[in-house]
Amino acid sequence: MPTIILLDTSTLMDVRVIRRKLDTYSPLQFTISAIHTFLDEISVTSKLEVVAIVSCSPEPEVLCPFTREYDSIKKKLRQIEPGNEFNLYDGLDGIESLFLGEWPSNEACSVFIKVIHSQIIAVYDATSIERLSRHKTGVELSLTGKLLLLGLQDGYESDYREVTPNITANNNLDVILLQPNLPITETSLQHVFSSIVESYYQQFVAQLICGDLVSKVTVWPVPEPHTSITDFDYKVYKPEQQVEIMGFLELSTLGCAAAVSRHLISPWVPPPPPLMFRGLKEQRLTQDEDPEGNVPSFVVLLHGALKVENMCAICFIADEWFGALYACADSKKKSNLALALFYPGKNSVPWLGDLNALTIPSTPPASDCFPVKSGDKKSYSQNNVAWIRQPGLQSDIQKILRHARKLPEKTQQFYKELNRVRKAAICLGFTSLIEGLANLLERECTLLPGTAHPACAFQLTHAAGILREPYSRDPKYTIMPMKMSF
Repeated sequence: MPTIILLDTSTLMDVRVIRRKLDTYSPLQFTISAIHTFLDEISVTSKLEVVAIVSCSPEPEVLCPFTREYDSIKKKLRQIEPGNEFNLYDGLDGIESLFLGEWPSNEACSVFIKVIHSQIIAVYDATSIERLSRHKTGVELSLTGKLLLLGLQDGYESDYREVTPNITANNNLDVILLQPNLPITETSLQHVFSSIVESYYQQFVAQLICGDLVSKVTVWPVPEPHTSITDFDYKVYKPEQQVEIMGFLELSTLGCAAAVSRHLISPWVPPPPPLMFRGLKEQRLTQDEDPEGNVPSFVVLLHGALKVENMCAICFIADEWFGALYACADSKKKSNLALALFYPGKNSVPWLGDLNALTIPSTPPASDCFPVKSGDKKSYSQNNVAWIRQPGLQSDIQKILRHARKLPEKTQQFYKELNRVRKAAICLGFTSLIEGLANLLERECTLLPGTAHPACAFQLTHAAGILREPYSRDPKYTIMPMKMSF
């Protein structure tokens, strides 16, 4: 899960503290040193973790975007300059925009629904909590995960109790309060960050079993227990350290099954022993070659087979908890073996029925059974318009203008795209877009070159006029081309 460190860089964090009557240090320097230790430790336990650094003194500022290059984060930390007072609420708002800009909440994966939890570590001078406790309003976030609050002073437990409900009232964040040992030193903060790594950043090593083939794998991020609540009872499902493959299905048969979370599966590599305990021959081997590269891996075989055959593997996670292994491509060149955890229950994929009752058919079916396709062409089978970001809307408008410049050859394509965008704007209540389209078509009509066909100007004027008519706001109405004869 992504990790965001919200750092207080106010002047209170830069107050100099005399140590040993020789030199002076500030809590900010202590914190930066502790973050260096934190990055060094997760580089061993969680190599795939992405980390971002955000400051809020007084406005949110992204010091370092999400990256796995921990050395670049350390360089950015050395360039921090103290600012004004710190505001935790504003910092959380800035974190939400950063997080959703990287992982949009409505972004879907190729096969399974993407569910991402965040890990937020807020480090600040505790006197800012006293100021926040005077505000009655809190902050509403769409993030899920854990929020670790680390204050660098003592005696503010009561203020914590007043601020915490404002954060947890309308959010899905699990707030955890941390308090270092006093006095605040570099060592005490390092112990706090080391305890965070031990609690939330340990590897989840499991056995991947397929018949007689067994392989140790690392599951990232760590699967968390899931609580299933019914009308009169609830049950907690805990993932076992064993992933047993039950059988294989085509991805088209599985479809887009709902998933609790997604995880990457990679071969388990034992951590290297400390340098002082290695022999000379082992040190030379570690420097020259990778011993794991010459060992056959069942994970590599399974990933390649699923990718080539376009299939997935249904696996058993725990009692009445199932999942699917499949090849997930992040880009055209990079592909990984992913694990999607279904919602607990034997009927978590309704169109497959009881997952425990899946068997190999004795006779092959005459035709594909899943998904069941109807002969009627429903309205929802058409291509839907989804404007998630600005470039999507901009590309649709540019497509209309490209067809407009090639009239009358592209008359049918022009009106098809125009009606598609107009109906989408009406369904979304985006009526100002229709007026903007009319203005664009009139402007395009005035910019036509002298060599343009006369029908081009007539069609653009006709379309702009219809867009401004009240009856064009009816989604069932279709704008037809102007009948002309040249």
